Amino acid sequence: MGRIIAVYGVIAGVIVVLGMFMSISVVSDHGTMGMVAGYLSMLVALLFVFVGVKRYRDVNLGGVIGFGKALLVGLGIAGVASLFYVLSWEVYMWQTGGTFMAEYIAASVESMRASGKSAAEIAAFSAEMNDMAEKYKNPAFRMALTFMEILPVALLVSLVSAALLRRSSFLPATQPRG
Repeated sequence: MGRIIAVYGVIAGVIVVLGMFMSISVVSDHGTMGMVAGYLSMLVALLFVFVGVKRYRDVNLGGVIGFGKALLVGLGIAGVASLFYVLSWEVYMWQTGGTFMAEYIAASVESMRASGKSAAEIAAFSAEMNDMAEKYKNPAFRMALTFMEILPVALLVSLVSAALLRRSSFLPATQPRG
């Protein structure tokens, strides 16, 4: 089980990191489009949770796996991928001098001005975000927050994979032709 978790976790991790950096490079908007691109790349990467659990079920367990074991394998793969995601964000923050929050706040304030928000709304938002930016300087806080970004997708994909693959009739292992 450990080998499956490591191999498919690393594959998913590399894909989620590539997706993150492509999203950062291509999508200049840190708002809606950035979130869509980010979560889509997470979903694509975490499809390897399904592939890894299926491989474990079919090759290691003879085509039969219980929900609990499938969930455990899925969460293991997702955990490795999540570790890659969090650490790559830390590398990005280090490479950019940690300017993300300042840029995000500036872009958000500009967007609020452009949409006609009141000065009071903008000031309240700025105060709240500046407080968040101060907390974000703490690597432990930032890493926990980054982990919370990928966690819902990782849990959902792991649960769905375990629910589907616990049925040995769902995409059964193919027998070698001889």
